[in-house]
Amino acid sequence: MSNEILIEKIEILTEKEAAKYIRMSRSFLSQDRMNGHRKGRTPGPRYMKLGRSVRYHKNDLDEWLSKRCVNRSC
Repeated sequence: MSNEILIEKIEILTEKEAAKYIRMSRSFLSQDRMNGHRKGRTPGPRYMKLGRSVRYHKNDLDEWLSKRCVNRSC
C-alpha cells in the first residue's frame, strides 16, 4: 500500500502527513503555528497539541482547503 492511500484512511495526521495532504510545505505549517496569523499571509489550518506533538485532524484540513476555493464568474 502506498503512503498516499494510507493518508486517505487516517483521521489524525502528523505535520509531515498534513503538509503532504494539503500540498504545502512543513515550514508553512510550523511558521503559522509559531507566528500566528499575519497580515497578507494565508492563515494555516487548525491543529492540536498533544504534549509536544502537533497533529492535524483530516476534517479540519478538508474544511481549511474548501475555504480557500475561489469562485470566478466570467
